[in-house]
Amino acid sequence: MTVLRVGDVEVATYVADPELNVRLSPRPYLHPVRTLGGAVVTDVLCPDHPWHLGAGLAMADVAGSNLWGGRTYVRDEGYVWRDDHGRIRHDEWLTPGVGSAESPPGVGLGEGLSPGVGFAERLSWCVRDGHTVLRELRAVTATSATHGWELSFRYALTASSPTVVALGSPATNGRPGGAGYGGFFWRAPDGKAAAFTDTSDEPNGSAEPWVALTVDGDYTLVFRGLSGDDRWFVRTDEYAGVCAALAFEHELRILPGATIGRHIRVLIADGVLSRAQIRAAVQPPSR
Repeated sequence: MTVLRVGDVEVATYVADPELNVRLSPRPYLHPVRTLGGAVVTDVLCPDHPWHLGAGLAMADVAGSNLWGGRTYVRDEGYVWRDDHGRIRHDEWLTPGVGSAESPPGVGLGEGLSPGVGFAERLSWCVRDGHTVLRELRAVTATSATHGWELSFRYALTASSPTVVALGSPATNGRPGGAGYGGFFWRAPDGKAAAFTDTSDEPNGSAEPWVALTVDGDYTLVFRGLSGDDRWFVRTDEYAGVCAALAFEHELRILPGATIGRHIRVLIADGVLSRAQIRAAVQPPSR
């Protein structure tokens, strides 16, 4: 496990190689993640969805394999248990600065990494037969921010398969109701949750620059980092969670040898922030 700190405060633990049942689609994850005041803002192995693992990357359909965990949504059948689970495997840590020269544009693996502040790693996305279809470079950092601290989660996926790698979701496989989850996903603890953007109180399916999640009035999480056709997948009723979804409406297809990259930022603050406070915190000052 790797611990992230902001100053002298431990704010997150990263589990790189968890021992999990294959039906949970084993993968690295952040948990617990805490505010500077000590409130835990992630949940793991939840009774309702045990495959929800803190904060990290997961995808419901990767070239026909389930790297999200749980049942698979099948067109015209619904959710069924299938022997189709893959895993995201940690391969090696990258020494701070070493990965920067080989990083795809926008990933910046060498930026701001030092013990306790951040880390970089290589990972493999393996489908159900163990074959690797995607190689990943990932960099995670924790820094002080207005109202709290900010988690930076950069990743780049490169197709190592000789064929196109299609990333999909229950929505792309026929499920209605805006269930386009898959990508960077954050499961928050149970409680009275509310979510909003700068302009709406119904953020699911939106492409707003940011979405905020509050639970029990104890803390606020502000997510940024959509790119291309990404959309926010947000739940506050059955559970509290936010996903920067890569295939909300349409498959995301990665050509052989091609790379896609994302940079997700999460502001983690004690208490409830207003729209005005969030706007001031996440938008760069005008010149």
